[in-house]
Amino acid sequence: MILSGREIQARLGKELQITPFDEKQLNPNSYNLRLHNELLVYDNNVLDMKTPNPASKLIIPEEGLLLETNKLYLGRTLEHTQTDGFVPMLEGRSSIGRLGLFIHVTAGFGDVGFCGYWTLEIFCVQPIRIYPGVEVCQIYYHKILGDYDTYRSGKYQNNKDIQPSMLYKDFE
Repeated sequence: MILSGREIQARLGKELQITPFDEKQLNPNSYNLRLHNELLVYDNNVLDMKTPNPASKLIIPEEGLLLETNKLYLGRTLEHTQTDGFVPMLEGRSSIGRLGLFIHVTAGFGDVGFCGYWTLEIFCVQPIRIYPGVEVCQIYYHKILGDYDTYRSGKYQNNKDIQPSMLYKDFE
């Protein structure tokens, strides 16, 4: 079962937190999240799963930033979310996808109890200019049935910024 937009709004401040919240971003069964003005790009062309991969920060100016093809950009949402009792899911907006901009290439499945900013895996099929604050993706919520364990992973929980891959910690 997916929560309706009205139900998302009714549960704010209880099981769901979205900060900041703007009713204009509420949809019939989701809520649009906006792009922060910072991106990360990996410094190396070859990445290694077993080691931290260095990355550099880019700032998206108000006049926009032209993204290159065949390059992965990591971004984050302006909104901070927290969920209890529901499974948060993230998808790119269809209007963004129709421009060939993939906002969440994979890993749109959140965990019950996730608290933080969403790191976005951004990839484009042709050059495209992006802007800070644009509504790029949408969060929606599934009801979870049965007893569950709350997400407590130290890798991404309670993050304050863009999170590059920490898969290397799985090898330690």
